[in-house]
Amino acid sequence: MNKITKFFWFCSGAYAPLLTKTPTETHKYVGIGGTVFFTGLLAAISAGYALYTVFESPWYAIGFGLVWGLMIFNLDRFIVASMRKRNNALAEWKMAIPRLVFAVLLAIVISRPLELKIFEREINRKLDEKKTAMIAQSKEALKAGFSEINGLEAKKDSLKSEVAAATAFRDKVQKEYDFERFGTKTDGTSGIVGLGSNAKKKEQQLDIAQKDLEALRAGHQIRMDTLDSEIKKLTALRQAEFDKIQPNIDGFDGLAARLDALEVLTKESNAMFWANIMIMLLFVAVETAPIFVKLISPRGPYDELLDLAELRVQVYANEQTVKTREKSEQNIQVFRTANGLRV
Repeated sequence: MNKITKFFWFCSGAYAPLLTKTPTETHKYVGIGGTVFFTGLLAAISAGYALYTVFESPWYAIGFGLVWGLMIFNLDRFIVASMRKRNNALAEWKMAIPRLVFAVLLAIVISRPLELKIFEREINRKLDEKKTAMIAQSKEALKAGFSEINGLEAKKDSLKSEVAAATAFRDKVQKEYDFERFGTKTDGTSGIVGLGSNAKKKEQQLDIAQKDLEALRAGHQIRMDTLDSEIKKLTALRQAEFDKIQPNIDGFDGLAARLDALEVLTKESNAMFWANIMIMLLFVAVETAPIFVKLISPRGPYDELLDLAELRVQVYANEQTVKTREKSEQNIQVFRTANGLRV
């Protein structure tokens, strides 16, 4: 416990030899040091996660997280240690305001990556929606960029329509021929059973329609095969362009994308908005707690001993300054006397 206590004293920026003389102050500075230490620890975790989302490397995340945590720890320790208790509350608040602003800024920076981790599932869902929309937009853009495919498809559909029309005409002639043979009375048939002259005419018309259909199919099939080949090439080129875009869409889950997703979620849901605010305020409270403890706590024995120690240093420095100046004057007089100079 003694080692842990001294460690938290160090974290609070207090001078341990003086604290040992003021047992009533030890717990206060242990609390301040613990807050500073755990704030640095949370900063390390936060920065490590933030960097992991960027590089996806645990080693980079751990290394940067430790450096960032130590930097935040050192800044917090400096902020707390530089605050001195005086008998002037207004002066203390003036001294504390810039430190409070800086502490709030640090709290926001630390809390943001942890908020991303807390709302990770919701953010991933929003990112999936964004990726789906990006895929659809990319396909539409590529479709517009390869408009030749639509023209070729239209030509192919036109050829199919011509073949379908010729097939329908052949089927119509076939039906009339069958009605004529079996004696079915219609507007285009005589109603006489058998292969009479009308039936033979219908048969000749059917043969011509069948030959025309076969010739049309053969010619159009060659054209459609050519169109299919061109469409296949252009489709392959379009797919190749999409394959180039696909990795960027799949990798759309970096820090900036997650921050944007979190902002959208807080706008869509009041619950997430207030949860986000509460988490940020929690970190602000933790980060500013040591400063407020220093401000609201009364001036204690440690502060008195610290002022006394500084006063001793100041008095000693003044004494040494006076002694140095006197000795310098004496040396100058001795020098002038030895060289016959006017004193």
